[in-house]
Amino acid sequence: MPFDELIEMLKRQYENETGWGDSNGWTNQDFINLSERIHERTGVLLSHVTLKRIWGKVKYDSLPNTYTLDTLAHYIGFESWRSFVTAHNKNDVNVLVHEPVAPEPVVPEPEPVKPVNKQIKTIWIITVVLALTILGTYLSMKKKTVPVKNNDYKFSSRKVVTSGLPNSVIFNYDATKAPEDSVIIQQSWNPRLRTKVSKWDHQHTSIYYYPDYYKAKLIVNNQIVKQHELFIKSDGWMSVIEQDPVPVYIDKDEINHDGKMGISAEIILKHNVKLQPVPPTTLFSNVRDFGEIYSDDFVFETSFKNDYREGAAVCQKTDLYLLCKGTAIGIPFCAKGCISALDLYFTNYFRSGKTEDLSNFGVDFSKFIKLRIESHNKKARIYIDDKLVYTVDKDIIHSKIVGIDFRFQGAGLVDYVKLSNGKVNFEDNF
Repeated sequence: MPFDELIEMLKRQYENETGWGDSNGWTNQDFINLSERIHERTGVLLSHVTLKRIWGKVKYDSLPNTYTLDTLAHYIGFESWRSFVTAHNKNDVNVLVHEPVAPEPVVPEPEPVKPVNKQIKTIWIITVVLALTILGTYLSMKKKTVPVKNNDYKFSSRKVVTSGLPNSVIFNYDATKAPEDSVIIQQSWNPRLRTKVSKWDHQHTSIYYYPDYYKAKLIVNNQIVKQHELFIKSDGWMSVIEQDPVPVYIDKDEINHDGKMGISAEIILKHNVKLQPVPPTTLFSNVRDFGEIYSDDFVFETSFKNDYREGAAVCQKTDLYLLCKGTAIGIPFCAKGCISALDLYFTNYFRSGKTEDLSNFGVDFSKFIKLRIESHNKKARIYIDDKLVYTVDKDIIHSKIVGIDFRFQGAGLVDYVKLSNGKVNFEDNF
């Protein structure tokens, strides 16, 4: 069974074990609670961020390590990840065990034949089943040990349109030397965006619904054999109401008004999207080539507000992202009483409101919030309403900035945006 199918099987078992329903709808708090449950049962602490990576909620390019997989399998009753894989790869044996055995015809003999001891017959059947299981496991492991040479494969892509969404991408690949006819094309860092393809084919198309800087991957035997950059641009500012599998796109003339970029509750309802009981997330995104401006040397300024606070949107969760090549900067905001649910990212730097005081990012959204980020010499300062509220002094990496995202729980407004470093000066006052 391919790795992505095994991960999906693992997720389904976690959904059943927790009783929390479809994990696609799990919140940040759910993953925090799951981390605590796993720690209590196994003695191993897997951070909620690690769990969100496995579930495809956090951007991450690497496959999970064996230690993490062993812990996840142990929590649901398996000795290790290998035992979990073995259990889900022996379907044929299970059929043999449960299939009724037809009675043999009685052949007349001159003398009655002594019946075979039932216990001996049971032992014989169990021995055969175990032998078949061991043989199947051996052959499966032998298949997986076939060396995969990256140079045996080819992988490239072509966008259908230069910019704008949705955008289809045509992947060209050569995987005829794959040891099995189980090849995967992964659109991005998200393992949920995987498609199995035949090693005998040479083309596959995928639709991208969101702009970003992606790394498309060709995966053979759970190994990334080829990957390349894929830059999906937005053609200026675009707005969508996030939902799976296809978001709701909002026309540009609906989001620009009175010198501000925004979306109202009325517009959301107009597009037949419900605001309750689960408030939708509205995204404003501008992904483009801003020029030579990097995560360790820039100044960013903006003013914005979240103006929807009804029902389950009481926390007014809002995130500002600066998208970079292979990473991101994420500054979180919410109503003052909800700061425990925040996560702050700055390239390789990460802090959770569950384990650190992020109360300065709890704000009063009855007015516009002014944000300023200054990043120079591997040190970043974050100002809210002209007050220094946070300093990042480590783990800042050098990465090109390629996009700006605003994500509002419910509805929101943006007054202006400025991004500069002395050489690059991008400004939008809508």
